[in-house]
Amino acid sequence: MGVLLSASWHVAHAADAQPTIGIVELQLSNPFFDKLEKSAVETATKHGWKVMTAEATVAGDSSTQIAAIENMINRGVKGITLDNANAYALVPIVKKARAAGIVVVTVNSSLNPMTAADASFETDNVTAGKLIGQWAVARIGTTAPHVAMLDYDLADRTANARHIGFLQGFGIADGSPKIAGTALTLGNVETGQVAMENLLSAHPDINVLYTINEPTAQGASLAIKKAKRDIIVTSIDGSCSGVRSVASGAIGATVMQFPSKMGQLAVESIIQAASGGKKPTGFNNTGTVLITDHPVPGLDSKDSKWGLANCWGG
Repeated sequence: MGVLLSASWHVAHAADAQPTIGIVELQLSNPFFDKLEKSAVETATKHGWKVMTAEATVAGDSSTQIAAIENMINRGVKGITLDNANAYALVPIVKKARAAGIVVVTVNSSLNPMTAADASFETDNVTAGKLIGQWAVARIGTTAPHVAMLDYDLADRTANARHIGFLQGFGIADGSPKIAGTALTLGNVETGQVAMENLLSAHPDINVLYTINEPTAQGASLAIKKAKRDIIVTSIDGSCSGVRSVASGAIGATVMQFPSKMGQLAVESIIQAASGGKKPTGFNNTGTVLITDHPVPGLDSKDSKWGLANCWGG
């Protein structure tokens, strides 16, 4: 983590009279971040703004983002959207940008403290976790639950919020005897599969699974299939790949988030402020939708057909 790789800095359009916005993203090999950046760029260009973009190419690469923002300050941008690689490391450069009169809005994940930026546009990850927790407890019904949790590093704000939300939705707390086992993953298929294989070996009675994201769930599902087990699998993200896993039955329910909306609303808020309107402030929730082909009473959801029409990524 924190490896400095070459940033990709691009400037679109040429008229000097046009205001410029900086868009700083995480690694664009991830379809979520790619979708977010494309939406932000499209929104800015639609309003006649020039665009500078920069993206880290590895998780945790805050050094590249800091250098990019320094460059944007020197180039006189009016606003910056930032999907930060590190909630703490970006705070000083964001403060410098704001001191220069630049509106800085975070997307996807806020800084620590959140007030270091003008505003944040992101998923309410506690709510996302709560939705799948509520769905899972309804699905398990009167059967005694034996819950497994496949997390990412809980020092990560998003991972921690999703974890907390699931527990709240399911109606349990960390340390509950209803939790059969937990494991940390890297949020990918490989570690999801290995972690689930290990948990099933140690706790063969597992019947409910929380996963930090859909690649983790897909890996866990391979282990579940290999063990010939019937387990309620839940996840979060709403990628097209994840929704296809819902349609196939590998994932019972996921929660969709909306990167396009994050990019659009963040840029529009900066343009509004730069045009003399109200400055964006605080946390702005960009929405969540529960996706499942097994709806439960009292919980709003959409099916996988709707999910495939509204998902992000390939």
